[in-house]
Amino acid sequence: MTIFNKLNLGIAVSSFAIFQLSFHVLSSWLSSRLTSGFNNLDQKKKIEWNTRTVSTFHALVVGIFCVYILLYDEAVNADRVWGDPSTVQLNLAVTIGYLISDLLLIILHWKAIGDVFFVIHHLLALYAYYFVLDRGILAYFANFRLLAELSTPFVNQRWFFEALGYSKASKANIINGLLMTIMFFLGRIIVIPIYYNSVVSEFGTEAYYRLGFVAQSAWFVSSIALDIINLMWMVKITRGCYKVICLIGQEEAKAHKNGKSDNMKKNI
Repeated sequence: MTIFNKLNLGIAVSSFAIFQLSFHVLSSWLSSRLTSGFNNLDQKKKIEWNTRTVSTFHALVVGIFCVYILLYDEAVNADRVWGDPSTVQLNLAVTIGYLISDLLLIILHWKAIGDVFFVIHHLLALYAYYFVLDRGILAYFANFRLLAELSTPFVNQRWFFEALGYSKASKANIINGLLMTIMFFLGRIIVIPIYYNSVVSEFGTEAYYRLGFVAQSAWFVSSIALDIINLMWMVKITRGCYKVICLIGQEEAKAHKNGKSDNMKKNI
């Protein structure tokens, strides 16, 4: 049976086309109508804005589908290594199309959005997801990793606020920053021991040995490398969150000081 079938290939190609269209046409059209600030951005920021809009759209689509699969797809959850991968493959086909589209945009607009970590992240993900699409293996684990996309909209929103000139101490920025840190931690960091506990539970089983050395290596190498990148990003996000919390304290102290000054003036 051919796992990487015409349906999955068609979805991947369609996904690539849709995300390219979204970047080149739909994002600018929609953004200019939602906020006048978009038209005031320079060309480099408009490029990054559009890539992040596309990224948010992708994250919402696949993230919600991942939660559905985790909660309701018994075939995937019953056999974590060889369970029926059909629903996960549909989601991965969308992601494959997005990753290739985003890689192309990164290469074409390197001066504006080039980032070595994103290139490594995308290549590792493509390498790992290929096995799920081509051989129908490890669907549960692939779906588990895709849950990380639920934190992406908050990361992108932080950049949107910054591009539009929102104060870092603004209520919207502070709330989003806290939610971003929490979601990133829940979606990418706290799940690490849960994920590897599931990996260990499969180690040494007949299902595990049936994978073969190449698939086993791809599974372990891609997982470890992606988690190292996520941990590095978590450090940066935590530092940023700490700075935001410090800003809250500074704003409160400033407001308190101004209040005292006003009272003194009234008394005088």
